[in-house]
Parts: sequence; C-alpha cells; structure tokens
Amino acid sequence: MSEKRVVFERFYRATSLIVIDAVCCFLAFAAATWFLHSAVEGGYVFPFKAASYPNGPLTNYYTITQVVIFMAAYIAVFALFRLYTSIWSVSGLNEGIMIIAGVGVGTGVCILLNYVLSFVPAEYNPGFHNSGRVGICLAAMFLCAMLFVTRFGYRIVRRFVKDTSSAKPRSGKKPTLIVGAGYFGAYVHSQIMNEQSITDCVTVAFADDDRTKLGLRIDGVKVMGTSEDIPDIVKKKRIQEIIIAIPSITPEKQAELVTICRETKCHVRMVTPLRDLNDSAPTMRDIRETNINDILFRPEVDLDVRSIEDYIEHKTVLVTGGGGSIGSEICRQVANFYPAKLIIFDIYENNAYELYCELKQRHPWLDVVIRVGSVRDKARLDDVMEEFHPDIVLHTAAHKHVPLMEDSPAEAVKNNVFGTINVLKSAESHGVKRFVQLSTDKAVNPTNVMGATKRITELAVQQFAKNSIMRCMTVRFGNVLGSHGSVIPLFERQIKSGGPVLVTDKDITRYFMTIPEAAQLVLQAGALGETGAIYVLDMGQPVKIYDLAEKVIRFHGFEPNVDMPIQITGLRPGEKMYEELLTPDELNAMEKTAHGRIFKAHPEPIDGESFKEKLDELYELAEMNSDGVVECIGEIVPNFHHAVNEQKKTA
Repeated sequence: MSEKRVVFERFYRATSLIVIDAVCCFLAFAAATWFLHSAVEGGYVFPFKAASYPNGPLTNYYTITQVVIFMAAYIAVFALFRLYTSIWSVSGLNEGIMIIAGVGVGTGVCILLNYVLSFVPAEYNPGFHNSGRVGICLAAMFLCAMLFVTRFGYRIVRRFVKDTSSAKPRSGKKPTLIVGAGYFGAYVHSQIMNEQSITDCVTVAFADDDRTKLGLRIDGVKVMGTSEDIPDIVKKKRIQEIIIAIPSITPEKQAELVTICRETKCHVRMVTPLRDLNDSAPTMRDIRETNINDILFRPEVDLDVRSIEDYIEHKTVLVTGGGGSIGSEICRQVANFYPAKLIIFDIYENNAYELYCELKQRHPWLDVVIRVGSVRDKARLDDVMEEFHPDIVLHTAAHKHVPLMEDSPAEAVKNNVFGTINVLKSAESHGVKRFVQLSTDKAVNPTNVMGATKRITELAVQQFAKNSIMRCMTVRFGNVLGSHGSVIPLFERQIKSGGPVLVTDKDITRYFMTIPEAAQLVLQAGALGETGAIYVLDMGQPVKIYDLAEKVIRFHGFEPNVDMPIQITGLRPGEKMYEELLTPDELNAMEKTAHGRIFKAHPEPIDGESFKEKLDELYELAEMNSDGVVECIGEIVPNFHHAVNEQKKTA
C-alpha cells in the first residue's frame, strides 16, 4: 500500500470516528433534555424536586450553541486520550478505561465551560445560559454508553456473525483445544479469534486442572474438563489441534500433558516454559512444536545464580566449539549472566553464525563475536587470545563420535588431546583466570579411542593445574539428549524413513541429560572453581536404550514392534553395555559439593615426567598417522581396555 493510501486510510478512520462521536454527543444531550423535561412535567427532576428550578423546565434545556461547544470539548478530550488512534477491532480493557476516563474529563470541562461562558455579556452571548449541571452529567452517562456501543458493538456483531462459539467451527478451520484456562490460555484464544497469529485454528474447548474453572467459559468457550478428560474432549469436539498454554508448567507435569495429548493423534504445540524463557513474558512466537525432550522428565536444575554471576558478569568469556550443540547452549546460558564479551570460537562457521544471530536478537546489548578457527591451530588460538584476553575459557571442542574415532584414532588424538593442550597453553600465556573442560563418562575405564583421549585430556588439565596460577578444572557427564550424533535424533530419522529403529542391545544402558541441563551444570561446576578438580554431574538413573526407543516410537504415534519394528544390531566397535561416571578409586574418595547435583572426584596421582614423555611420543605417532597410536594411548591410560584390540586378540 502506498504512503498516500496509508495516510488517507488513517484520516478516513479518524474522521469517521469524530463524526460518530459528534452525533453521539448531540443525541446524548437531546436524550438528557427529553428525560429531564419529562421528569419535570411529572413534578420531579431527579434527584431534585421541580421547585429547585424556579424558572421552570427551560433552565434544563441547551441551545444549539451550547451543544456544539460541549461537542467540541468532548472531541478534543477524546483526541487527547487517543481514542482516534486505537485499533478497535482488537481493543480490550485498556481502551474501555480510556473511554470512561475521556468522558469523565470531558464532562468536567463542559461543566467548567458552562459556568464560565454564562458570564459573557448578552450582546456577545449567542444564546448561551447557565444550564443545570445535572443535565450535563446525565448526558455524559448517555454518551459513555453510546461510545461503548459504537466502539465495541462491531466486535460483538463480528463474533456473532462468524459464530466463534464452541458450537460450530468455521469452515476450513481446525477445531482446537487449549490446555490451560489461565491468562496465557485466554491470550492464545484471543489471538486465534482475531486471526492475528493462528489463522487455521478455531478454539472449541478449554481444559484445566483447576476444578473451580470447570463449566465456566472464556469468551463463550467452555472449560470442558481436566487433563484426564482430554481424550474424551478430543472425541466429543473432534479436535484436530491442541495447544498447551501453561508457561509455568513443571517438567513433570509437562511430560504428563504432552504424553496425554500426543496419544490423541492430534497436532500438539506448546508454549515454551518460563524456565526456558528466563522468566520473560511469553508471546505467540514462543509457541512451538512439541519434541521428544518434552516427555523425558528430569528434575529441574537448581542453580546458585549468584555464584555463577560472580565469575561471569562483566567478564570476557571464550567458548571453543561454541557453535556445537552443547557449546551453543553454554553460550546461551552465559549470555544470561551479562558477560562483558562472549567469543564463539568454532571451525564450522554456519552454526556459529546462526547462534550469533539468535543471541543478538535475544540479547541486543550483548557484545558477541565469532572467530573461526581450530583448536589444532595453536597460532590461531594465540591470535584470538591476544585480541580479546578472555578471563574465562570454556572448552567444548572435541571429536566425540565413538565409531568414527575408532576408524581415525590419530585424528581423535590430534583434536581431543593436543587441541586441548593447545587451548591450555594459549590460555595460560594470555592470562586466562579460569579454564573449564568438558569430559565424558566414556573416559572412565575406557573401551574406545574417543573415551581414552578424553581421559588423557583430564590428566593434562590435572597437570596444568599443578603448575599454573590459572584455575583448571574438568566437568564429566554422560550422553546429552538432542546433541549432534546422539541417539534420539537418530531414532527419529529412522522412524521418519519408515524404520526399523536400530538398537545395539536390548539391555544396553546409558546416562542421559538434556542440553540445557548439561550447560547449566557446567557453568555451576565452573563456579565451584577448585583447580585440578574433576566435577562429576549427577545424571540420575541410567536409562535402557531399548526403553528409550519405545518411548520415542510412541511419541511419534506408532506402537513399538507393531507399527514400527525395533531391530537389535549388536554392539558397535568400542561400545560398552553400560557407562560409569567414576572409577572405583574415585568413587571411594568422592566428595559432595555445595551443589546437590555436582560431586568432586579426587584426581589419581600420576608421574608428571613420564606423562610428558608419553605425550611427546603420542604426538609423533599421531602426526605420522601410525598404527601405534592406540597402543601408546594404552600406555598413558593403563585402564584402557580397547574393545577392538581385545576382539582381535581373541580371534
């Protein structure tokens, strides 16, 4: 639409409202005059007797001049209260209050004008006289009622014509159930009805576990039951879409509700919980598709926010591998604690740039920069460290895919071991105060190359902590749900392609945690900050992969081994039946920390000189891509029982 057209539309809308208000003013004073005249003829002018008006009923009549002046006064006040710039098709309580306030102030102005102008000499007064204040107040009540009818009557008629009640969904619209009859549920419904955000839905029912709301209506739509009644409501109202609109939902209740709703075979969406919005008010943009993480209930992480703020706020933070699934979530969490600068360091620029755009949108104030590079390139690391002089380094960059690292052990060593050592050396020489490395439960009694290389990095951090003023620590945890290469995205791809879902063994178990949970606990462990420590995150109880596969299949609307087969493939090279978070020696010496879900493992003593010599040997072998890499790893990590070599020996 052209600019001239826009100006004309606005002028036309405002002029139309002014004309309507002028007519309402005239009718209001005419009605007030008629009412008072009728009352006087009957002997009373409410609330006074007729005797109070010695000159008879004419004292309550208004000349055309008076009405025009009063009309102009009201319109001027209405303009001041912005009654001509509101969008009345989506107006609400605030606009209603403004109408009442505008009429009240306008009435006061008219009474004042009525009194002042009555003193104008007769030769300059075109018929203006001091009429009764009761008439002005009565006209104001009529005027207020008329304004409400003209402003909100359109919406009432529109609702009636479009039949937005629960009885008959509009043609082509999906009958929709909103779970949550609170403030946000009502907001979602209003947006659906006004076709602002969801144009293919129509609300036909609400559900809420607050039984005091059962049978009540929101804008004509009935609260038909609790969460237990959702399947029956779906059948009765032929629901096609369900929106879970409870921002304050707990993880336990979220898992329960999403499971119930998904079992109805309806399309299910939900508002992002407040815990993931940093307690900001949700909007329609925060309604998202449900995902498998929504039904994997875990206790909420109870963060000591103050301790994290103390070491991150106003500091420069560098995250290696910041574009990865875990690194990116750590960046998101760091952004919540007002760092002076956040540096995303990653070899893969696409993910890093997408994260950069997301962070700038969520936190416009945040000074965030991207630097592309590899932890294997010491010179590049030095350049970045020299440019920004970070206070904190959170090291997440690593090769982590177990079967791939079995095929390329030298690459695992170059990236995981010597990449970490490069970051440690560069950080120390550039005055970094705190270094936090992410490790894995696969580093405990490792049976694969990836786990063994991560164990070596734990030992390297331990040695640096002994000889550096930089506080160095390791955080060890298990599998992260939804991270790149994790099992759930793999299951979902297999389901979408028609199956089967592949599981290595029916009894194999793993520890799991969500990406936000892992990132939050890493920051919390960093706040504890004891140099040389290995912090172990409480992962809860291990989960059977087979059970997890069944849950993912049901989430996608299939019955395991009926609609969607599960196929057992056998363990892959380097895989264990179960993972451990601590070695036996670490378990015996484990200490609780101030945070209930983080424990501290005492590092096992090592010979520093021998460790350095073996690292030098490992470096040369990796550079030559020698077959001796795995054997050398075994010499550095005595409890490394390489499953592939064991199988070869057995054969």
